[in-house]
Amino acid sequence: MDATQIDMIQGSFKKVVPISDAAADIFYSRLFEVAPEVKPMFKGELKEQGKKLMTTLGAVVNGLKNLDAIVPVAQQLAVKHVDYGVQPDHYPVVGETLIYTLEKGLGEDFTPELRNAWVAAYGTLSSVMIDAAYPTTSVVTPDPSQKKVW
Repeated sequence: MDATQIDMIQGSFKKVVPISDAAADIFYSRLFEVAPEVKPMFKGELKEQGKKLMTTLGAVVNGLKNLDAIVPVAQQLAVKHVDYGVQPDHYPVVGETLIYTLEKGLGEDFTPELRNAWVAAYGTLSSVMIDAAYPTTSVVTPDPSQKKVW
């Protein structure tokens, strides 16, 4: 992930912010469609969970130029999610769902270059999170050269 990709991600996320409620709905609908086994992990109000998701995603996106600041927070979040039942193999599914959501939400603005940037960013952060939560496990992240990974 380079500076140009970070700029692209941050610019695209500014377009997601105004549609954040719809984006969260797309995300969770898709997640539960492709991984129905994770639905029981979500105990609270899904609208509230969607707001948390978008807030967290916004913080991560805004912090991409300072990974030293966001990595420890992402690691803590990953460790906390182990208690919810999150497993290493959930990370690729969430990544694929995020890419699907961005594709649907941004439409033709979601170019192949932008897709590759988001996949690179997610791959970097999810690897850090998996390593923190499951130090002896490795999971393959989506291949950015693929149009569709699912």
